[in-house]
Amino acid sequence: MEIPLRVELTPVAEELLRKLTSIHGPLMFHQSGGCCDGSSPMCYPAGEFRVGGADVKLGELKVAGIQDPIGFWMSASQFEYWKHTHLTVDVVDGRGGGFSLESPEGKRFLIRSRLFTDEEWSILEENPVTNGATR
Repeated sequence: MEIPLRVELTPVAEELLRKLTSIHGPLMFHQSGGCCDGSSPMCYPAGEFRVGGADVKLGELKVAGIQDPIGFWMSASQFEYWKHTHLTVDVVDGRGGGFSLESPEGKRFLIRSRLFTDEEWSILEENPVTNGATR
C-alpha cells in the first residue's frame, strides 16, 4: 500500500487555489492552533509565513493547472492532536482569517477530518512527517 496522504483538497478548494495562485503566485498553508484565527488553515503566498522547527509539513498539495505544489504545514503542538486524522481542505462562504488570502473573496478555508484506518496509521508510523528545520 502507498503512503497515505495526510492532507487533500476538495474540488472547490482546488478551484479557489487556482484563482488565488493567478493573483498571488505560489502558495502555502499553515494550520495554527492559535487564538486569533482559531484552527483554520491559513493560506499565504509561499514563503510569507516563516516556518520554524516547531512546525511539521503534512504534505504538498498538487493542483491541476498550478505548477508549484502547495505546502501544508501545522504547528507541532497541534499536530500531536491531529496526527491520527486525515485532513481535507474545503471552502465555504464567509469571512476567513484576517491574514488568509481567501478572505477578500468572501470565502474561507476549513478542515474536514476523518480518523486514519489501522492499516493507514501503521504505514504512517513508519513514515514520519518532516519538521520545519529540515524542510
